[in-house]
Amino acid sequence: MTADNQCYSVLIVDDHAMVRAGLKTYLSLDSRFEVIGEAGSGAEAVKALARGGYGGRMPDLVLMDLMMPEMDGVEATRRLLEIEPSLRIVILTSFLEDDKVVEAIEAGAVSYVLKSVSADELIYALLGAARSMPVMSGEVSQALARGLRQRTVDEGGDGLTDREREVLLLIAEGKSNKEIGEELHISVKTVKTHVSNLLMKCEVEDRTQLAIYAHRKGWVRS
Repeated sequence: MTADNQCYSVLIVDDHAMVRAGLKTYLSLDSRFEVIGEAGSGAEAVKALARGGYGGRMPDLVLMDLMMPEMDGVEATRRLLEIEPSLRIVILTSFLEDDKVVEAIEAGAVSYVLKSVSADELIYALLGAARSMPVMSGEVSQALARGLRQRTVDEGGDGLTDREREVLLLIAEGKSNKEIGEELHISVKTVKTHVSNLLMKCEVEDRTQLAIYAHRKGWVRS
């Protein structure tokens, strides 16, 4: 990744104080990051941002634990993005369950990173998230693919949510992400998340192929 001289504000959300302290200490050594807040649970983070952030500041990036009391990382991710859609959230966890990876990405997390990663890999994921670029290890990507395939089997169909199908239909109509967001009253970032999920679920590589997929399914509006 190229050098990045911008300084990003970071919120650390983890129910273990020692983990928060270690992450804060490490990130404080890198001039590209400034830890502006900590939260011991998802609920605590949501309350802080709902009150206007930390010292009146909203973070650019959130390092989010997955399994926490009161409110887990998936629900916290969803709630934080409702408050501040511009947030870039990286799940940092020890858990690699297929369904959890799917739920986290669908909630709006940019990346899903295991706590076993090296410090340099964590920095790489954070810088990637700052650019809305997903960064996942091979095992996480495989878990995501397995989870999506299993959901398709469980639902006995194409595995698309109602919202994803709405986005797909608008893509087939040639709408841009901005136009889709305006029509569905969601952020462009949320649209991008849906598009990424559609590409994986439909097993295609670009928007044109998504449009063709919708036509072949007979879903395109007349």
